[in-house]
Amino acid sequence: MSRIALIALDLVAITILTLGLYFPRHRRKDMLVAYIGVNIGVLAVAVALSSATVNAGLGLGLFGVLSIIRLRSAELDHEEIAYYFAALAFGILAGFEITPDWLAPALMGSMIVALFIGDHPRLFGSYRSQTINLDAAFVDEAQLVLRLEELLNATVHQAKVRRIDLVNQTTLVDVRFHGQKGAR
Repeated sequence: MSRIALIALDLVAITILTLGLYFPRHRRKDMLVAYIGVNIGVLAVAVALSSATVNAGLGLGLFGVLSIIRLRSAELDHEEIAYYFAALAFGILAGFEITPDWLAPALMGSMIVALFIGDHPRLFGSYRSQTINLDAAFVDEAQLVLRLEELLNATVHQAKVRRIDLVNQTTLVDVRFHGQKGAR
């Protein structure tokens, strides 16, 4: 596949990823800029590295370091990390000529399909996760779960206590729950 065709494919893929999937589902404009920027930046560096005598391993190592720095600079949800790495992968796949010619488009398409399905709102849409700071110190897990189910009007599947403050009578808990209580 020609370099121009790969670059055009990358632009189509990142547009579908950001404007077709991510933004309609998550509504974070700031992440659109990040995904598009990292994709185009990685594409540019990959194209430059593929036509230079520089070792491709050096370039891929650079991408890894940059992604770690970016991921540590702001708190991202797990879904946003998946989109972030897809944007990186699109740039890498389009920046290097891969044989056979159908492989890069197939890999890009499979990532889009995987994110379409894996992040679909109807797929486990009633399952949620939340961090809650309760106004009581719960040392008994059964009582904690009962209180959470009452507050959330949902079935609690997991309650992980992060902190119990006996002085201020608070409990910080990560809770995973499902829809309305009794509806499975």
